Amino acid sequence: MSEFLVDIYKHFELNYTRFYKMDRLSKLGWLTSELLLKESFDKEKYNPAEVGIVFANANSSLDSDVKYMSSVSDIPSPALFVYTLPNIMIGEISIRNHFKGEAAFFVSESFDATFMEQYINNLFYNDIFKACICGWVDVLGNDYKAVLFLVEKGNGIISFTTDNMNKYFND
Repeated sequence: MSEFLVDIYKHFELNYTRFYKMDRLSKLGWLTSELLLKESFDKEKYNPAEVGIVFANANSSLDSDVKYMSSVSDIPSPALFVYTLPNIMIGEISIRNHFKGEAAFFVSESFDATFMEQYINNLFYNDIFKACICGWVDVLGNDYKAVLFLVEKGNGIISFTTDNMNKYFND
């Protein structure tokens, strides 16, 4: 079912060999962030330490964990245990884009726009970073969900709100 992720990767000619080592969750998050940043973000505008990543999901690496367990049910083998943790996804995004700012991955029952808004705005107001990729990336079975936002601090006004996130996440 995840062939569409490889098709998207090839279509946009992203050229990142570690992509093939990633599990489906990492591929989904990495691809979504690449497409988000591709045309809309000037990396040169910021010091790498000023750019952060804050993601959340409900299943952590459960999708890969289930696949691994079924793969070793007959014959023990670590063969399918590849890049499976959400923090690895954030690490790959950071490596690819040279981001060195605050990074976090939260696991919660459902998308909590209020928590995300408060957490990220707190980091902005305390000058922890000046730009952030944030949102929800989740995979379980055939259910793929990715909604990412690029938020930049500008003129002391932050238009990143719970209502804006919920509008896009729930549409």
